[in-house]
Amino acid sequence: MKLHLIFIGNKFIYNVALKEYVLRQIENNNDFINSVTYFKSSDNSLFLYIEERLNSQDKIIIITNKKNFSTIGKLICTATSDNQVLREGRLIPQKATLFEERSYLLEYNDSVVNVLQIDENEEMPTLLMPSKETKASIHVFEEDRDTLVNILSSISQTFEVSFVATQIIDGWLRVDISSNRYGNISKFIHTAKKLLPKKLIASSDIVPYIIEKLSSVSKKVSFAESCTGGLLTYYFTKHNGASVILDGSLVTYSNALKENWLAVEHNTLIKNGAVSANVVLEMSEGAMNVSNADYTLSVSGIAGDSGGTDEKPVGTVYISARTKETHIEKHLHFHGDRNYVQHQSALYAIKMLLLIEKETFF
Repeated sequence: MKLHLIFIGNKFIYNVALKEYVLRQIENNNDFINSVTYFKSSDNSLFLYIEERLNSQDKIIIITNKKNFSTIGKLICTATSDNQVLREGRLIPQKATLFEERSYLLEYNDSVVNVLQIDENEEMPTLLMPSKETKASIHVFEEDRDTLVNILSSISQTFEVSFVATQIIDGWLRVDISSNRYGNISKFIHTAKKLLPKKLIASSDIVPYIIEKLSSVSKKVSFAESCTGGLLTYYFTKHNGASVILDGSLVTYSNALKENWLAVEHNTLIKNGAVSANVVLEMSEGAMNVSNADYTLSVSGIAGDSGGTDEKPVGTVYISARTKETHIEKHLHFHGDRNYVQHQSALYAIKMLLLIEKETFF
């Protein structure tokens, strides 16, 4: 069954923070979302769309606000020849098989619909949509996609699992695995890990994995960011437990702060420019000296959409990863708009952190 997500109400179009909160909750608790559709409250085509979805033999999650909650119930009742009844102070379709506060589930013609009501500053109500498929994710580094697919295909039939490999950035592949039995997935991952011992991490989300690993060995990390403007730090601080392993981050956008906060040599900046291997090397060293962290990452680049030159076009980024014993610098050229370049830079820095000391992370 396909899963269709429907947002109803202007706030889910314009209140980006609320919309992304809802999306995160649904993605964490359900299988792949096949479509996401938005309707304004006054959209006259809403009834026909809901009626079509109810006859599609699919799964439907409808997100609406308090003002429209009862109206959506009326539309569903009209499409399913039902009536609304009062349950725990709210009108919901009589045929609803499950209901909790601000959430009810209804089955109709082999379709399943879960209607949820959420407004600003409210917790997400309980998702009642059943998920039959068991799934898991792994991340694989420094492996060609075609080669990886061949390796995993050779064992997927043995354990009756299916998988999809998606490139996050160059040298980083996410593999989503599904099966009707979790035991099969566990055995599949265990076998894959044996085949790729220093390349595979069995975790759905890399940053919480890094937080857990560094916490277990009482080590810390700090950042020095320029073109990413704190985005790398956000990748970590949005997760619980970041304060245990993250000493802090210095966003040194100007050359003056690179010199004053990170002790980057003035001559290094003049000779090489702020976007260079030499500068990110000194930035990562400065971050380590300031924080005494065990690992540091530094990023400097031209995110765009202007500011590039023939020698250093838009998308040029330098990243340094450092431990107390070693360091590496990378010269990269990303494509896309400003925000996409920033995200690619942050993700590549995370990859470099994992690879600079494999004994800790793999």
